[in-house]
Formats: sequence, C-alpha cells, structure tokens
Amino acid sequence: MLAGSILQRLYDAHTAEQGRPLNFGVYYKHTLVALCHALEDSILAGNYSPLMITAFQRGKWYLEEADRYGEIADCARQVVIMAAPDAGFSEHSTSQKTNVALVSLDTTDPVSQEWHLIILSPDYTAMVLCQELTAEDYGASGIPQEDQERKFYGFWTFEPSLVQETAQLAIDHIGTYDPALHQTLTAQLQDIITLTHQQDALCSLPTADHLGDVVSRVIDYLQTRQHDLLDDSAVYPVLNQQGLDRNLTSNELQAFLRIAQLIDQTDLTNPMAAAEVATLAEAMGQLLELPAWQLHRLRLAGLLHRIAFLQSLETELTSGASTRYDDHPTVPLTCPLVPGTQMLRRMQRMKAIATILTHQTEWWNGSGQPAGLVGDEIPVESRILGLVATFQSELAARRRSQNAHADESEVALSEALAACQTLQGERWDPKLVEALTLLVGGLKQGLSLPVALPKIAAGLWLLDSHSNDELLEAIVNLAQPPLPSCNQLQS
Repeated sequence: MLAGSILQRLYDAHTAEQGRPLNFGVYYKHTLVALCHALEDSILAGNYSPLMITAFQRGKWYLEEADRYGEIADCARQVVIMAAPDAGFSEHSTSQKTNVALVSLDTTDPVSQEWHLIILSPDYTAMVLCQELTAEDYGASGIPQEDQERKFYGFWTFEPSLVQETAQLAIDHIGTYDPALHQTLTAQLQDIITLTHQQDALCSLPTADHLGDVVSRVIDYLQTRQHDLLDDSAVYPVLNQQGLDRNLTSNELQAFLRIAQLIDQTDLTNPMAAAEVATLAEAMGQLLELPAWQLHRLRLAGLLHRIAFLQSLETELTSGASTRYDDHPTVPLTCPLVPGTQMLRRMQRMKAIATILTHQTEWWNGSGQPAGLVGDEIPVESRILGLVATFQSELAARRRSQNAHADESEVALSEALAACQTLQGERWDPKLVEALTLLVGGLKQGLSLPVALPKIAAGLWLLDSHSNDELLEAIVNLAQPPLPSCNQLQS
C-alpha cells in the first residue's frame, strides 16, 4: 500500500485496533466498473440524497463517466471528484453544477493512484476503496496490455460505520487542497451521522426490498460483465478471460456475504451468529462424514443463513405470492416466495444454497414452512442448518442471560441442547439431534471449534461444481444414504 494513501491510513487505523481487521482482495478494473456502476445507479433508483466522494486517478477516467455523474448529481446533496487533472477535466458541464466539487490532485499524491467510491446517506451507504497494483506487484507477468485487465487492491462494503470513517479520512485529505470545502463536507458528514442514528434510518436496517435491491443490482451488473467477456473472446485470451470471469463471480458471492455481515452487525444481541452457525454446521457435517463438497455447502449456507429471514419493509411476506416446484411433480405443495432467498437465486451458482436456506424452517413431521416437506424430503443440509441455527440462537440467549460467565458455559450448552431435544421427532430429525448431543458432549469435554469471521474477499473456494445442484430434483431421483445412528457415530 502506498504511504499516505487513504487505503493505507484506514488499514493502519484498524491494525492498531484489536478485533477489527480489514480483509482485502484483488479486483480487475473490469469488475470494479460493474461494481461501481451498480452502487452508483442505486442512487438513481432510490431517494437517498447522499454525499458522494470519488477518486478517479486521472481526469480522463472521470470524463468517461461525467455524463452519468451529472444524473447522479441531480439526486445527491454533494458530489466530490478527486483526480489528477487532464484536458477537459474542469470544463465538462457536470463539473459546473453547484453541488459538484473538483479536487485536482498532485501527480505525486498517493491518492492519485487510488480508485474510490464513497456513498453516504442515512438510508444507503456503500464504498469501494482500492489502489492500483504497482509494476512490482504485477511481478514477472508485467503490467497488463489490456486496460480492463488492470488490477486493484482493496475492498468494498455496505458497513455504515466503516464508510463514515473512510469518508472522514477522505474529507481530511481534501482539506489539504481546499479548506473551505473541507469545512462544508465536515458539516454534511456530521449531519448524516446524526440522521443515521435515528430509528427510521435504513442504512443499518437490511431488508429484502432495500439493501436486497442494491445487492440484486450488483449481481445483475456483474453477470452482464460476464456475458460481455464471452462476447469478447476474440479480444481476451482464454486464460485472461477465465481470470476475469472468476473475479466477477467472486464479487457476486461477496455481495451476499457482505449483506450477511451487515445483518449480524445490526443484531447487537447475536453479532456472531453467521460465523458460529457456519462452524457448527460444518462440524456436524464432519461428524456425519459428509463429503467435502457438502461441507462447503454447509459452511456457505451457515454464513448466509440469516439472509432467508430478510423481510420487506412491511416485515411480512407478500400475501398469496407463491411458487410451485413444477419441475418436481412428487413435491406438489405450494411454497410462498421467501424474499431473502429470491436474491440468491439471481446467481446461477447459488441454486443449492438458496434451496438449503429456503427449507431450513421445515419440520421433520411435515408441519413446517414453506413447503411442508416431510422427513427425508427435506435436504439434509437444510435439516442440519435449521437445527444448529436454533441451537446457536438458544445458546447465545443463555450466554447473555448468564453474562457469559465461563463457569456457566456448560449450563448454557445443556439448556440450549435441551431446548432442541424437546422437539426431537417433531421439528428435528432424531438422528441429527443425536449427532448434536455428541457434539455438545465434546464441547463440554474441551473440544475446541475455532470461530473465525470469514475472509469475504477469499470465499470463492466455497463454490464448486455442486453449487448449482437442483436439490429437490436430487431428492426425487436419488435415494439419499441414511444418516448414521448415534451408536455408529460413537464407534
């Protein structure tokens, strides 16, 4: 990272703070263009009136976007554009708007090597924070000849507090060039922060028809870029095309992981739910000797499991909205649309995960929702996920009530397990409850299950050739091997 850059200053601030690491990844320019357009166009689609601060490296890159930035400026309270100036940088009509400010960066300024998009309002926050790789970073392969294959190091997020922190760093940097603009932006930032803390502010309230729409737009734009790659096969060598394609797919997955992260952050009563459920689900899968690809699906489903419970702003499922599994005649029940998992279905390689999340609320006796599946009709990953998610929630509640005293941890484990055991054979698969009982016994005896926050930018390994499986079709056409009994597990 370049010394004095905004990315480096943010990284240093978080390195000095324990427990708040930033996970960076590498992004192709091709990917960043799609990502930024999706985040920017969400301003045009919503009524957010944000403060938007951007860094374009050079003015010529801003000129490529200046017309659409004129539309954005009409919907924003303030737009600030940082770039090393080129011919025409300040003459474009967008630059003449009263709420658009240009900051001409010195060519020696490390920020002139960065690509930033910072969007901040009480109802919508988003950020892309990257800097271009140096010739040394590219190594033996050298700087790419194709502009779209240039690479940038950094991350993106929806997290309000992180966007606010970065906006302050950017405003302070702007102050070295324009003290008056610094004063104006500081006042706007403080006003936005104050409004963000109000109960009706949406930036900390993930919902299917708010942030879900933003995520869906990100997926759509990234998928469009992937289709463009196929059309440009004559332009890009196959090897480079595969690298670009993987980078785009990785960011589709990151979009879902980031909204799941925000859901946890906004739940102060259970902020580690995703990571803990993913760890427990994977441990259960290992105990049941599931194959590696199913363990991957379980871990990813655990990280994303709360997305299924995203509701509309009215907090209710749309009355009467339903879908039938027409491709699966042996599953005749009608299934209400689940807003959260409908987002996941926009990504082809998330079919299996969407199905797992949709059916985590089924009951073993068939009285559950959304499809009333019975027994082994319920995908095994859904059965495991529903059970461990309930167990983790019960455990977190008891830890809170006991103030997390170490000497009461066994009591909390026992009580959380007992809450699940009471519904054995009704809500839960009896063999899975037996497996959970063994797992809890191991935890009481000192078994350690390290819980780590996911490295969002490095999660592509969780997707494999089984990720786009049609699980219900697999259930209909294939006999599932029976789960081992408790005695078999112990042996």
